[in-house]
This record gives sequence, structure tokens and C-alpha cells, in this order.
Amino acid sequence: MWPKDPLSGKVFVPYVIASHYSSRERSIILRGLTSFDSVSCIRFVPRTNQRDYLTIQSNNGCYSYVGRRGNSQTLSLDRQGCLYHSTVQHELLHALGFNHEQCRSDRDRHIRILWENIQPGWEYAFDKMNTLNMNTPYDYKSVMQYHRYAFSGNNKPTMMPIPNANVNFGDATQMSSNDVRRVNALYKC
Repeated sequence: MWPKDPLSGKVFVPYVIASHYSSRERSIILRGLTSFDSVSCIRFVPRTNQRDYLTIQSNNGCYSYVGRRGNSQTLSLDRQGCLYHSTVQHELLHALGFNHEQCRSDRDRHIRILWENIQPGWEYAFDKMNTLNMNTPYDYKSVMQYHRYAFSGNNKPTMMPIPNANVNFGDATQMSSNDVRRVNALYKC
């Protein structure tokens, strides 16, 4: 976890944004960073001299380590395909300590993984984990929930909601109320 400042009660997460982003791309990233301000005690702040910080850059794909790793940790927002508000929030939630919704420890009561349809080599993205559910329900509307065809190797679904196979999921455009509740519970906001 990122440490809480004892004086302000805020959690300051330093970041550096690589210079290769255009001003438009940078504004999408900044909007994602500041979206936590009004709903939590998390504050993403430009790095000055902090030892631990996020380095936001365009590598191949959208990814982040889960939680604080120490020193400079890469959060990739590829200029080709990752610069959406929901994707920025998704990767920032990883950096704050959260895994994908379909990896939740209680997922088998809510979603069935169709392993036979997953592109070889991507099975790990669906592994069930001991996750930080923070006493919140499984959330099909979470920004951390992959869409029905994520990493499909045959154009067939990789996930099916249960018991109702018609539930829409994986189309969040921003953090859900449960995403916000989890952050606030974990960081005691």
C-alpha cells in the first residue's frame, strides 16, 4: 500500500508522466489521476524527490504492477489503445493494490471462465486470487472487470456471467461506486 500522510490523512502517490505524450494524451491521463480527488483520500501528485513513484509511459500495452513496489514503478498507457478514462483509472487501481474483478476469490459464484476460448499464453489473466474485496459484492460494472471476449483466441466469449448469462459486463466508462468503496475501505479514507 501507499502510505497515508498522518497530518492530512491523505495518501499521496507521486507520479511522472513521460514527455512522449501529446498535450491531448496528457490531459486524458491527468483527468484519470484527478478523478480520485473528489471520491477518496488518494491524491496523485507530481513527483519531486520521493523515492517511490509511478512512471507513466507508453510501452507495449496497458499494465501496472499491483500495489506499491518501491522506487520507480512503470504504469504503461500505450498511446495506441490505452488512452481512455476508464483504462487510466483501471491501471491506477492496479497501482493502488487491486486485481481484476474476474480474478476475485468469490468469482465462481458470479462468472464462469471459459478456459477453452482463451488465447494461449493469456490464461494467467483469469487466475483466481485472494483479492481485496473489502466487503463489496462482485461488480459487473467495475472498471476492473474485463469484457466478455477479453483475450479470446477464437472469437468466442472467455467469460459468462452466472446465473444470468445475459448480464452486461466489462463496459465501464469510469470507476463504479464499488470501486470507490474498495479504495476508501483499503486506505481508510
